[in-house]
This record gives sequence, C-alpha cells and structure tokens, in this order.
Amino acid sequence: MTRLSLNFDTAFTQAKEEVDRVLLAAPLLIRRYTSYLTQTHGKFVRARAVLACAMDEEGCIGEDAIIFAAAIEVLHLATLVHDDIMDDAALRRGQETLQKKFGKRTAVICGDYLLSAAIQELRKVQDTDKYKQLNIPNYVEQICMGELRQNMNNRNYGLSMYRYLSIINGKTAALFEASYFAGAVVHEKDEARLRLYRQLGRYTGVIFQLTDDCIDYENDEQTALKSVQSDFEQGVVTLPVIHTFSQKPELKSKAETGTLSKEELLAAVKNCGGVAFTHQTAKRYYAKARRALDALHLSGQKADILKELLDKSYYGLKK
Repeated sequence: MTRLSLNFDTAFTQAKEEVDRVLLAAPLLIRRYTSYLTQTHGKFVRARAVLACAMDEEGCIGEDAIIFAAAIEVLHLATLVHDDIMDDAALRRGQETLQKKFGKRTAVICGDYLLSAAIQELRKVQDTDKYKQLNIPNYVEQICMGELRQNMNNRNYGLSMYRYLSIINGKTAALFEASYFAGAVVHEKDEARLRLYRQLGRYTGVIFQLTDDCIDYENDEQTALKSVQSDFEQGVVTLPVIHTFSQKPELKSKAETGTLSKEELLAAVKNCGGVAFTHQTAKRYYAKARRALDALHLSGQKADILKELLDKSYYGLKK
C-alpha cells in the first residue's frame, strides 16, 4: 500500500474530515444523538499536537499520524461526554451538552460508543509496531483512574495540592501526552527524544487544566462557552479553592458543613489570590515544558506550532 506524505495543513484538514466520518458512520440509533457533535468541535488542539509532532525534517506527515490524530480526537470527545455527565454540565463550546440535550443514560451509552469508535479507528494504522509502542489502552486507563480519583475526592475540601495534581495528571494530562507521543512515534526512534515529547505533552496538559480551573473564577458563560462557577456547586475541588482553604481554614469548615455559599467562595478566592496562585503554578510547568521543547532543538513550522500550543494552554482565554 502506498504511503502518503502530506504537509501540515492538508493533514490537519484530513484529520478533521476523518473525525466527521467516524461520527457520521455511527449506526443511525447512535447518530441521532452524536451527529450534532460534528458542529461543536473544538479547536482540535490534540490533533494539532499529533500532526505537529509527526512532522519530519522536510515538514511532511505520514498517513498513520492522521489516523492517530482522528482517533485521539474521538477519544477526547468521549471523555468530554462523560465529563459533562459527571459535572452535570449544561453547556459545552456554547452548545447544550449531550447529557442535557438527551439525558444522562443516553449520554453514557454515546460516550461508550465514541470510546469504541476511537479504538476501531486505531486499527487502521499501517505500522502496527508504532500502535503497540503508543499503547493507547494504558493512556485510557490513566484517564479513567484520574476521573475516578476526582470522583472519589468529590467534596473532599481537605484535598491537598499534591493529590490534586496527581488527579489532573490522569484526567487531562495523560491524553495530551498520548497526543504528543502518537505524533513523535511515527518518525522518531531515539528514546531520549521520545521521552522529551512525552514530557512536553504531559506538562502542556497540566498547564491546560490549571488554566481551565481559573476560568470558573475569571469568565462568564458567554466568554468561556461552557458552564462556569459550577465546580464548587458540583463538589469538584480545584486548585484555586485548595489554595483559598489553606489560607482560610474557617471557610473549609463551612464548606464541610454545607454553609459556604458560592458567592462567599468567589469573593474569598479573589481575596486570597487563588487564581493568581494557580496561574503561578501553571507558570512553573510552563518553564518545564519550555525546557523540554528547547531540548528537542526543533525549527520551522513544527517548532512554531508546538510553541503556539504551549502558549495557548498557558494564556488560555487571556490571549
């Protein structure tokens, strides 16, 4: 079989088209509920990471990278569907969530279908050794364990920063690492360089989640295009709150007795610098990510795209 080598823009277009094909190829019963997702795609951050990392010295991308990019985006959609159920979220990317639109039971089944569709997509990879080296099931396990740990710590207002970072390393950063690794493994053979790609992906994912945590306290729904100021109401403890409770233990006690209002918490997060502390933590991870990126000694469009992805993860809606 002839293997294609494409430039980034062409490969990115094909990856988006492949995601749409996967969604629209679902059985009619499933498609009734999932077809609207083709209109609510995000910015394909993870697909962009896969394809950028897959670029060789001439800036060309092999077709296996397109399959990896599409599969990881579909897997990401599955995690979002399940996240929205867990969080009882009403909005995602400015649209009603699947669970809000069709109910939690339907959303669970659709999320499971998307997970299976992502796995089926990966079977198209021509170089099976690369698929085995990527080991997507391991990353799926990390994501699931991160989500489980978050659920187990729901309303745990004594959650430590260390344990919280462990949670987001699974629920968010693992898929970012998988994205960077999936692209790099297409053409890289050096283990040290592959490790740097994995580090870059992992750190970028942590930064992305920490920045996202701040959105709950910095933006309204029109700006964020999703439900905001809802984490605390759903019992999800994030770093701005962890820092605030460390500064004001009396508020932690009120939260544990259910007497802390959302308005009081929002004011306390602002007064205690919870958001600033979280951004400062993200900044430390940004420095680690830059060191990994610099150590790869990349240039041209590949370096530009990976730097852009890192910057957007850090600056979020502020840039």
